Amino acid sequence: QAGKSGKPKRQKGSKKKGKKVEKEVDIFGPAAMLNAYYICHNAPAFLRLRGFLWPGSKKQPGSGKK
Repeated sequence: QAGKSGKPKRQKGSKKKGKKVEKEVDIFGPAAMLNAYYICHNAPAFLRLRGFLWPGSKKQPGSGKK
């Protein structure tokens, strides 16, 4: 019999989706620090990138509504 196999066919969308587990990321870990080394040009840029802003500083570019 042509076209028949012994395996049951899967229905589209039948895969079970589990809940996504959020991993806590260490922003001062070795990989993150290496990334920051290549991205940031100085200490204030590094702190601003990591979200440590000081009073009176300008908001980050691109942080506005899209």
